[in-house]
Amino acid sequence: MEEAFLRQIEQHKALIFKVCHTFRGADAEAQRDLFQDIVAELWRAFPRFNGAVKWTTWAYRIALNVAITQQRRKKIATVEWSDVAASAMPHPAETDEQLAALYQAIARLNEAEKALILLYLDDLSYADIADITGLTENHIGVKINRIKNKLKSLLLHGKQ
Repeated sequence: MEEAFLRQIEQHKALIFKVCHTFRGADAEAQRDLFQDIVAELWRAFPRFNGAVKWTTWAYRIALNVAITQQRRKKIATVEWSDVAASAMPHPAETDEQLAALYQAIARLNEAEKALILLYLDDLSYADIADITGLTENHIGVKINRIKNKLKSLLLHGKQ
């Protein structure tokens, strides 16, 4: 069982890293702590994983629940996403500036909106997002459209 779990973690660690980056910004120590907490929770829940949903769907659900719960408990201040973009990408290209602006706008969303847009930007279907969040596909569509509009407004006007 341990080997199967470790294979899944190794194969899908990028999924966990995305959640950690989204909810902890550029704070590497906070990202590591959250990563460890998510993996620990996945390990505790692993015996109950029955394959009824894809492993990624199941892992996203747990990872987002851990991240959102901790965010609410600790009321961690959101780190500017520009720090993440600046450390990960070269500066000169216009697309880098656009990406940094998008990350800054995403950082201003609430936890639920961050979770939904993270899943959407990861190219998950509405059905998969519904499995992860427990919302209906129609509700997901409405919320994603509202989040897109909010992001457009933040990018164009810099306010909510």
